[in-house]
Amino acid sequence: MSTNVSGGGRKPPSAATNLIAGGGAGMMEALACHPLDTIKVRMQLSRRGRQPGMPKRGFLRTGIEIVRKETPLGLYKGLGAVMTGIVPKMAIRFTSFEWYKQLLADKKTGMISGKGTFLAGLLAGITEAVAVVTPMEVIKIRLQAQYHSMADPLDIPKYRNAAHALYTVVKEEGVGALYRGVSLTALRQGSNQAVNFTAYTYFKEWLRRWQPELEGGNLPSWQTTLIGLVSGAMGPLSNAPIDTIKTRLQKTPAESGTTAMQRISGIAKDMFRQEGIHAFYKGITPRIMRVAPGQAVTFTVYEILKEKLERSGPAALTGERYEE
Repeated sequence: MSTNVSGGGRKPPSAATNLIAGGGAGMMEALACHPLDTIKVRMQLSRRGRQPGMPKRGFLRTGIEIVRKETPLGLYKGLGAVMTGIVPKMAIRFTSFEWYKQLLADKKTGMISGKGTFLAGLLAGITEAVAVVTPMEVIKIRLQAQYHSMADPLDIPKYRNAAHALYTVVKEEGVGALYRGVSLTALRQGSNQAVNFTAYTYFKEWLRRWQPELEGGNLPSWQTTLIGLVSGAMGPLSNAPIDTIKTRLQKTPAESGTTAMQRISGIAKDMFRQEGIHAFYKGITPRIMRVAPGQAVTFTVYEILKEKLERSGPAALTGERYEE
């Protein structure tokens, strides 16, 4: 299936529109879903194996333990790092996706194939990973990984907040530490957005064909939420092992004398030998619960804000004509 990129009487969202609409959508998504991300990270960092008599610790038990030991605020560790990077992240994601679509579309017909949409999503995910996501996640994971009790004033964590964590990591490990795991992050983000945008575009096109009266306009919000939820769940299922290895890699300082690939392969071997194949899928439940509704919120809020901006915003917020 191909979709039209250059005709139909609509205008493409500009960088300014993507900054406002994407940033607003990202902030709503982060506030709503960050606790599930914290639980996911704790589960991925847990080295508890399935030993006889040892109770299984699922996402509910992990969340309860965080709240009990660290107060409910413990679920929001690393939120400052996420909120700092979410606006540029979403702006880059949507702007680069639209730009790559324009680049990959047929120059004569303005149509872009399913493969083109997949590639545009892949490139958009890699772009956001390199530009924003990797440094943001390194800081976020360092904060989320701290097993201290926020209710105990005598238990002082190494990192007080996102700014202090950034300063400490750069001071002790160098600027390069902020890009630890960039290859895995790019692979995860690229595959996430490739699957996510492709599925969302297909679902959106099908619903528009099913409802011809909506031609030229947006889908109802409940439909955008539904297809965002389904498409958002597909990425985590396709790349869970990558995300788990990435989390463990970014949690610890670099080891002298070892390359990134040696560390990645070492982490993977240790996980398989000590914890079994299931270790690669630790945190998959809260990750799907985090990413799927997160994408539903993101697409819904983005479409609503984009429509309002295009209707009432200044001409500077719009660009060339197109139709998704």
